[in-house]
Amino acid sequence: MVNNDIELRIYELVRSHDGFYIFKKPVLTPATDLDSDLRMEDDEALSLMEDFFTQFAVQRGNFSIDTYYPPEPSFIASLRKKIPQVPDFTIGMLIESAKAGRWLYD
Repeated sequence: MVNNDIELRIYELVRSHDGFYIFKKPVLTPATDLDSDLRMEDDEALSLMEDFFTQFAVQRGNFSIDTYYPPEPSFIASLRKKIPQVPDFTIGMLIESAKAGRWLYD
């Protein structure tokens, strides 16, 4: 029951930072990626994470938004196709970290 409550609260938190939809809101699941599925910008995701760490009393450890939203590559790097690979940044990561009380992904 407690774990289900955590999941519901995280879905509510994500929804509160997810913006406005003219049509149907996307269905949230643990696999939902904040960047690729919800199209959150880095400042939106950072605001979400600040609220997440506070509301769920999760130790942030080495969390850095730059891990999931690295700086844009330079024009030259883009031409050379040196675009950084970005790891997933999913709701499931928030759920598991909230259960553990610390950010589990570095």
